[in-house]
Amino acid sequence: MKRVAVTGLGAITPLGNSVAEFWENILAGKSGAGPITKFDTSKFKTHFAHEVKGFDIGSYVDRKEARKYDLFTQYAIAAADEAVKDARLDFDTMPQQERFEVGVIWASGNGGIGTFEEQLKEFHSGDGTPRFNPFFIPKMIVDIAAGVLSIKYGLHGPNYATVSACASSNTAIISAFDTIRLGKATIMIAGGSEAAITQSSIGGFNASQALSKRNDSPQTASRPFDTDRDGFVAGEGAGALILEDWDHAIARGANIYAEIVGGGMAADAYHLTGTPADGLGARLGMEKALADANLQPSDINYINAHATSTPVGDLSELNAIHAVFKGQDVAVSATKSMTGHLLGAAGAIESIISVLAVRNDIVPPTINLKNPDPAIPQGLHLVLNTPEKRTINYVLNNTFGFGGHTATSIFKKV
Repeated sequence: MKRVAVTGLGAITPLGNSVAEFWENILAGKSGAGPITKFDTSKFKTHFAHEVKGFDIGSYVDRKEARKYDLFTQYAIAAADEAVKDARLDFDTMPQQERFEVGVIWASGNGGIGTFEEQLKEFHSGDGTPRFNPFFIPKMIVDIAAGVLSIKYGLHGPNYATVSACASSNTAIISAFDTIRLGKATIMIAGGSEAAITQSSIGGFNASQALSKRNDSPQTASRPFDTDRDGFVAGEGAGALILEDWDHAIARGANIYAEIVGGGMAADAYHLTGTPADGLGARLGMEKALADANLQPSDINYINAHATSTPVGDLSELNAIHAVFKGQDVAVSATKSMTGHLLGAAGAIESIISVLAVRNDIVPPTINLKNPDPAIPQGLHLVLNTPEKRTINYVLNNTFGFGGHTATSIFKKV
């Protein structure tokens, strides 16, 4: 099978609207949390989130055109724009025959939930006559971001969306990896976006007891592995990766950040929203990714943990990591302590972190961890508060989603 290179990165995040700004703030251990500005939270249990700041869609697409797109698609356009430029790809001058071999796999857990909420409010505020925006359906559906990107760049290769809750964008990246190495495309834009800081989303997650309610201290609320953690903090944004056939990338003189070498997917088959104490699905996903990459646990130097700051989920994952890597010196950190949980986009921005970690030999920290949970398995190497310099040849990125979906990707230094 073909080798697959990562040749471009793009990010819209609570910690910056470019990869450079995002990475700088990650290494600085900053939190992107703050009071929710998108709606009145006075009647909600949670009043804060990790919002994107200063985003201007007019910098990427005509504002009139942008009104056709939900915010999750706007974020996708912006992140993909940076990634395409970073990869030095010019689709305007690329012959159409070559664009037949370029595709998009783009993920979202919720799609246009903001559009859906807005349209139903308008409907219920009227006289019951079904007056809906003609763009209601195409703004809302999860696959539309992938479609919009293909239209924007004139790409005729494989094009679809992946939905596996919070594992969605890691699933998209693994699927794009498989597409290229099987010879079904030369270049893929892969990633995910989410714009679910809305009344229905925050209210729904509150009802399921999933969100932190630490309203007095938003920036310290996301505290993976801490004994006082009380739920995740919602985030929004997008991450895009350009994956490319290795030989094609070499031939055009592309800048190669890393090589993606493995992907594993599995299921907990356990509960709608909970995870098993032993982390069975997580363990299987990691083992499958290692087997796919023909690696041993001892080869992995850093794990970007899914670790959302939920009481059960964090320990479940650490138990799975301990089962797979017991006795190995592998660094583990939880960057959601800084970004919050971007839901369907989490795997994409954490893949960017993983790629930059392996490229720069540095492990980003877990912040806000003051009182480690005593149930954490002994012997795990958790990187806390400040980055850690170490040789990183392989990094493993975990993502898990409601429904028991697990997805693990592995990136290699070049």
